[in-house]
Amino acid sequence: MSIDFQPPKQSFSHRSRKWRLPLILLAGLVLLGAVFLLNRPAVTPTEARTAPTVEISAPPVPQVKHEVIADQIRSGDTITSLLGDYLSPGEILDLGKRSRKVFPLSKICSGQPYKLCLADGSFERFEYDIDRNEQLIITRKADQFSIDRKPIDYQVQVDHLRGVITSSLFEAVSEIGEEPELALALADIFAWDVDFILDIRKGDSFQVLVEKRFRDGKPAGYGRILAAEFSNRGHVYKAFLFADGDKRPSYYDENGKSVRKAFLKAPLKFSRISSGFTFRRFHPIRKTWRAHPAIDYAAPIGTPIKAVGDGVISRKGYTRGNGNFIEIRHNSTYKTLYLHMSKFGRGIRKGKQVTQGQVIGYVGQTGLATGPHLCFRMYRNGRPVNPTKIKAPASAPVSKKHRSEFEAMIQPLLAQLEGDSTIPSLRAENRPASDIKTVSD
Repeated sequence: MSIDFQPPKQSFSHRSRKWRLPLILLAGLVLLGAVFLLNRPAVTPTEARTAPTVEISAPPVPQVKHEVIADQIRSGDTITSLLGDYLSPGEILDLGKRSRKVFPLSKICSGQPYKLCLADGSFERFEYDIDRNEQLIITRKADQFSIDRKPIDYQVQVDHLRGVITSSLFEAVSEIGEEPELALALADIFAWDVDFILDIRKGDSFQVLVEKRFRDGKPAGYGRILAAEFSNRGHVYKAFLFADGDKRPSYYDENGKSVRKAFLKAPLKFSRISSGFTFRRFHPIRKTWRAHPAIDYAAPIGTPIKAVGDGVISRKGYTRGNGNFIEIRHNSTYKTLYLHMSKFGRGIRKGKQVTQGQVIGYVGQTGLATGPHLCFRMYRNGRPVNPTKIKAPASAPVSKKHRSEFEAMIQPLLAQLEGDSTIPSLRAENRPASDIKTVSD
């Protein structure tokens, strides 16, 4: 007997339990999706079409490399040797032509400062100090050159300086820490009243109100001497700088009288007298007794010789005894003679007009001379006179029109020289160099 076996049929409830978990998971996913869609911000059509923004940084701006070459003109330097590496020969030629009326480039002098400014190795600017007051400035603008002559800007400070003579004015100035040019300037101011070779004595003193210049924060020499005082052998001389109307500034004493006289006391600033004025002197070369109606100033060869007064050169030449010599006629009364020069000053010739203080030549040893010196002679109405004894008349005083202005101007200066501490010191100022005479002029 066979038995027919069939597995029992599963009920519906059993099958439904098998798919319950997957269905629950699916339903949960659908629900989460619906919640996400419902909470998502609405997207506008414009936003849907806009491409994503990409930030692109600009390329870095190239930095220009600036370079400044600061130096002094050396012997043999020319504008071509200075700028030839940066400008073409044609540009330098054009520059020389255009600069001629402003300042001839052929006149650059050794020892003068200059600056060459470069931008990425190319010419940008050239600055040259013509003198202590002015500079030449050449600037490249596109394909053109700008050429200007401008005053130098200085920061100016006024100092009150004092000194006492122990042996010489030079040493006294050096002892207070100042430069020799200040001594030369003081000698120039009082040259009509004090012979700084004959008259100086130990114990003499001076004081001065002088401008000190600064450039780029560094000392740059002296400017104007505003007021000065020199005490010599018990006599006190004062001088104040003042421009009388349209006249060039000059020095006057506290009473308004000009310190300038018709003749300087000496044709040399600093030297020593090797032989005085006499009518009986033993000549060291001729070995005979002769008159020596002159003053011999012993000084190094090349020392500048100045005309003691305004006049006209009446003679210039060479003789065996006098060497190189110059004679100046000052007026119908006076003439002066300068002997044994090493050479003459620039442009000096017979008939030329010269001014007081102008360099007419240089100390030498030409002719009959045992050493370098200047033999200086003065004649009045054709007869020799002792130059150290001449009392020369003064130049014109301050005019009546500007007298009150002068008196008002010198009051604070006079008070400072006299040590009045209630008077405020003169203040420093920034200003360009002017045409007013400076210590170095």
